[in-house]
Amino acid sequence: MATNRRFLLARRPHGTPVPDDFQLVEQAVPSAPPGGFVVRNAYASLDPAQRGWMDDAPSYMPPIPLGDPVRATTIGQVSATDSPDFAVGDWVMGLNGLEDYSVNQAGGFTMKIDVSIVDSPSKYLSALGAVGLTAYFGLIDIAKPQPGETLLVSGAAGAVGSAVGQIGKILGARVIGIAGGAAKCQRLIDDYGFDVAIDYKGKSVDELAAEIAAAAPAGVDVIFENVGGDVMDAALLNLAMRARVVLCGLISEYNAPEKIGIRNLWRVLTTRSTIHGYLIMDYVERFAEGGAVMAGWMAEGRLRIDEDVQEGLENAYDVFMRLFSGANTGKLVLKIADGL
Repeated sequence: MATNRRFLLARRPHGTPVPDDFQLVEQAVPSAPPGGFVVRNAYASLDPAQRGWMDDAPSYMPPIPLGDPVRATTIGQVSATDSPDFAVGDWVMGLNGLEDYSVNQAGGFTMKIDVSIVDSPSKYLSALGAVGLTAYFGLIDIAKPQPGETLLVSGAAGAVGSAVGQIGKILGARVIGIAGGAAKCQRLIDDYGFDVAIDYKGKSVDELAAEIAAAAPAGVDVIFENVGGDVMDAALLNLAMRARVVLCGLISEYNAPEKIGIRNLWRVLTTRSTIHGYLIMDYVERFAEGGAVMAGWMAEGRLRIDEDVQEGLENAYDVFMRLFSGANTGKLVLKIADGL
């Protein structure tokens, strides 16, 4: 008899999450509510933002309630329905939980997807989902890099960062990536076509700033910021006049009990630059538009989106922690169900 396994938030993490912060339980498979439907989740996206949702702190989304499954973007198939708009067997993407079965209503972040146009449904969590489209709209709509400008990407070997760098090259920018470790820096050059790769590990803010300056003596015109902390402070010391900073993530801060914040903000003032806080949720209605362009670039061989697919809801904690150890080698995806 089928059961619904659910990966619950048992308590608020203090600093780096530990296994006791979570609980894997089995419950009955839910029934479709009036006007709603049930999705059997096949894949779930694991992202740094989920760490912030675990805290009881003001944010752009409410905290995950204790005892609820950890919130995640999932894709799966409708298994039961009382909705005229969603039939059994339809593939959908939505904001659900790390669980086998999720109850849904039409609207919000829930949308049908066409898995016939991709080699794996998981692509809707990477190239054609929030990851690829975060890179796309962050550059196309906000940063607007011009041919010949210099784009600096932090967290460049990650899922979003690697896509940002490649799109920057497509748009004609010179691209510098910051990543952790020699192997990741080599991937930036060999796999993603970055012009320069800088290893931040073991370097002070001043040392990292000097290395960025050597790679961009005229300064950087666009910073796509995924990391924060020392990496962002070093980048801010190299702003060109009227540079644009797209603030997409601060992963270095997510597990820190006390936040460091920005210490070189004065450089934004002196260079008349701008910092734009950016969330992909503002672009949900334009996903089809951006996805079509991304799919075209991939078909032309101009864009490579790697995935790191790990299996098993029972492994959710270990897989999630790959985000913070740097072990993931692409967009981190948890495969929940076989046979879908």
